[in-house]
Amino acid sequence: MGGKAKSNLYLQPSFFVLKFSYMEYISPFKNFQPLSERMRPTDLSEFVGQKHIVGKDSLLDRAIRAGVLGSCIFYGPPGTGKTTLAHIIANTCQGIMQKLNAVSSGVAEAKACIEKAKKDFELFGKRTYLFLDECHRWSKAQSDCVLHAMEEGHIIFIGSTTENPYSNMTRAIVSRCRVFEFKIIDKEDIIEVLKRAVVDKEKGLGNLNVEVKDDAFEYFAFASGGDIRQALNGLELAVKTTNLNKEKQIVITAEIATQSIGKMPMSVDSTMFFDFLSCFCKSVRGSDTDAALYYAHRLLNSGCDPKIIARRLIAHSSEDIGMADSNALLLSTCALLSCEKLGPPECFLTLSHAIIYACEAEKSNSVYLAMSKAQKDVENAKDDEVPNNLKNHSSINDDKTAGYKYPHDFGGYVKQQYLPNKLKDRVYYTPSENGKEKGLKRKKIF
Repeated sequence: MGGKAKSNLYLQPSFFVLKFSYMEYISPFKNFQPLSERMRPTDLSEFVGQKHIVGKDSLLDRAIRAGVLGSCIFYGPPGTGKTTLAHIIANTCQGIMQKLNAVSSGVAEAKACIEKAKKDFELFGKRTYLFLDECHRWSKAQSDCVLHAMEEGHIIFIGSTTENPYSNMTRAIVSRCRVFEFKIIDKEDIIEVLKRAVVDKEKGLGNLNVEVKDDAFEYFAFASGGDIRQALNGLELAVKTTNLNKEKQIVITAEIATQSIGKMPMSVDSTMFFDFLSCFCKSVRGSDTDAALYYAHRLLNSGCDPKIIARRLIAHSSEDIGMADSNALLLSTCALLSCEKLGPPECFLTLSHAIIYACEAEKSNSVYLAMSKAQKDVENAKDDEVPNNLKNHSSINDDKTAGYKYPHDFGGYVKQQYLPNKLKDRVYYTPSENGKEKGLKRKKIF
């Protein structure tokens, strides 16, 4: 019995060594870290997108290269490079990166990071970049615990959020930070990253014999909705699950791409998608309720994000309906809120409600025309000679001394000049004869 036990002890380690070696041999994916993590850029030269923020000689670009960036908040959709840029900043500025997630961390964790930051600065002379993901989730008490450290310079705070920081974060934090808004990544930039991942032998898929068809690249970029992480993860899943062909090659087609993107596959290509979206917009403008509902649900059935339709509806509620029925704008905004808070399929009902209302509403483009006329004068006239009576004064009495007529002294309305002298006779907004605009009498201001 003792010999049997000895034999088991002797054989068991060998079995695991052989098994591990076999898995190493048969699996080309020795690194179990996701492709999106492996391909994460480490310096600004590899970073794609957000040219309005980190383009050459932009404020952020100069601040990063000079190592003088202060606390900031990165705000925008997921997968647009917020976390990546935070790491690049810490590396470029030769600082120490500490990362917290607002969902799982509290005051104790934040204080521990601050204490470590103070010691690191005293011992090594390096500043700490405290990166807080989902920073809008922090309460006032959690936010307040880092304010003193930010003011003393012990930490450089970098917050990342998908929510508007001005309405979802404490004012004390936002007032001490520069807010940078991230946009969704362009299709061309996503394709560039995907192609780089296919040929990169160190971090990507370059050691595999992979061929990705052009239409597959296009689909990954299109269906990811501007999210680089989702596009890379879809590519990796496609490569991992596709068998070698006769030429010992992994070939990724558009069909395989639709199965691997990790979301409902779009049953229309990008051209057809934008054609359907255009048909939807023109149907709303043309008051064809049935057509608008068809194209909207054709898009939804194809995998379109309902928020895209809701956003277009909001735009058309001002562009094509406007003052004729302002309730259309309210219902469209409620539809977008429903898409964000409820999600499919419940939000489809609210979205359909708003579409029907927008189609049946009276139409007027007076808001669009008024905006265009005002914008044209702003570009061309640029008259800064404003009326003397409207200039800034210290009190209402000073205003009146300068000739300003306080409307409430005259029952709420009084004639006087408001536009600059050169434009004093301009008329931008002209009510239509449709809906609630019909019979609207504009006050003759001057």
